[in-house]
Amino acid sequence: MTIRRRPIVHDGPGGPFEGVFAWDDAVTGARPAVLVIPNVLGQKESDNEKAEALAALGYAAFACDVFGQGKRTQRGEGASRYMDELNADRALLRDRLCASLAALVAQDEADADRAAAIGFCFGGKCVLDMARAGLAIRGGVSFHGVYDRPDYDSVTPVTARLLICHGWDDPLGPPQAVVALGEELTQASADWQIHAYGGAGHGFTDVLLREAGAGFGYNAAADRRSWAAMRFFLQELFQI
Repeated sequence: MTIRRRPIVHDGPGGPFEGVFAWDDAVTGARPAVLVIPNVLGQKESDNEKAEALAALGYAAFACDVFGQGKRTQRGEGASRYMDELNADRALLRDRLCASLAALVAQDEADADRAAAIGFCFGGKCVLDMARAGLAIRGGVSFHGVYDRPDYDSVTPVTARLLICHGWDDPLGPPQAVVALGEELTQASADWQIHAYGGAGHGFTDVLLREAGAGFGYNAAADRRSWAAMRFFLQELFQI
């Protein structure tokens, strides 16, 4: 097994965009494809490593870019500037996610009929928006995402199966927001599940987010358990 990666530059609204595609060159033919959607900082090495980890599990994975080529931020002042632009225009975000998915399934190693998405923080919101918009994914996993609804109508039914991995102490997802999400997805006839991790907050998968204040930061147990839940979810989703 040799995990390979290659950069992909593709067009889209407001583009170009640049991400990294990962696959196992020991696997022959097309395999299930997983879009990896970054957090508030944009496309970065930790996202590429997530794509490689998925490739090692037998998937074709693309750590995508929805901000635009070269548009990346660092923690601290101004970290959310590109995310804020997309939060203010959820239709544009939807269209960029559609372009990212198209770039993934255009790869020879990816099975266009078997696609899923995972995302972290802002990327978790993106996964939910892909399902709400009826984009061509069979399922999605949101890790410590944000749950507010877009300003356009969602499809009914939502056909993408959804796994929401949530830190119970996350101030960006208080209990009432979690309940509202469950109600929304139930009304949309979605196949959904929410895993809540006690003692975990926002960013619980981010090993670089330590001592970040109450309700934020890495949590090793929640990270491990949510990744295991994702693995089972994808295995069931793709019947592999």
